[in-house]
Amino acid sequence: MELEVKTAEPKPKQLKLADYKTDVHNDWCPGCGDFGILSAVQMALNDLQIEPHRAVIFSGIGCSSKLPHFVKVSGIHTLHGRSLPFAIGAKLANPALTVVCAAGDGDGLGIGVGHFVNAGRRNVDFTYILHNNGVYGLTKGQASPTLRLGVKTKSLPMPNINEGVNSLLLALASGFTFIARGYSYEVKHLKELIKQGILHKGSAYIDVQQPCPTYNDINTKDWYAGEDRMDANTRNPLPRIYKLEDTGYDPLVKADSSDEEIQQKINRFIEKAMEWGDKIPIGIFLKNESVSTYEMRIQERIKTYFSSPPGTRNIADTEGCSNADLSAFFAELQVT
Repeated sequence: MELEVKTAEPKPKQLKLADYKTDVHNDWCPGCGDFGILSAVQMALNDLQIEPHRAVIFSGIGCSSKLPHFVKVSGIHTLHGRSLPFAIGAKLANPALTVVCAAGDGDGLGIGVGHFVNAGRRNVDFTYILHNNGVYGLTKGQASPTLRLGVKTKSLPMPNINEGVNSLLLALASGFTFIARGYSYEVKHLKELIKQGILHKGSAYIDVQQPCPTYNDINTKDWYAGEDRMDANTRNPLPRIYKLEDTGYDPLVKADSSDEEIQQKINRFIEKAMEWGDKIPIGIFLKNESVSTYEMRIQERIKTYFSSPPGTRNIADTEGCSNADLSAFFAELQVT
């Protein structure tokens, strides 16, 4: 009689932060907020222990869009304003992937704004991180769609003539079910926002206030820190940034929330999203669990979707010949 010998299951490798770092040189300007966003993304992936081959980062064009070069996961550097369609396509082809999309305010809310709106409508499960500094940093500091009316940064010959886009309100109107704002110099806080965005089932949007030290001389690191104004009593700076969670703000809309409860949360969201200037809130503004994801709707329409999504199917045999079964298709064309 032979004894059955059971071997222990190999323990999964404990990933370290270094496993998410590439050897590519980061060529952003000294002091750029993009460094903080990069660190937060790497830390979030490490905290969640997401295997590099199971994550993919997409980007468009701009300083922000260099992010995929510096994170050791699959990365696609796409076209200006077109990163969202690529990201959504990848997620629908292989729902097991963790999909992150990085864009600048010009890239994502200028030429890419149509894709932003339609991504929100679908509620595909992915995370969209917008680097928001009010200028086109890669092309010498022109006003981006988020720069406020009347603001004159160092590269503008005259004050901005257009009204700025409030991306949080636009995300709400578009249908994003997770909406947050972070600050690139609050790296650990931003890391937690990104983690929550990844874990959320649906489209997550994270606006990151990211000072551009080269071209935006108005919304600087010192400005966010309140160095331009002092407490009359203590003579200490009065920071503009504050955390929503410190105020008792509740962003959660549960799956069984009533219409009245949802409306109350939306009203509170709008109130906070409009704050700017002396007080700028960061944190999670909305976490809506009452809306189904696009993947769930696809599964109801195509019953085999999750059992065999497109990105996991074998499309050829060992000799490279297609193994697609077209018999049903040809049967429809048969003339009797």
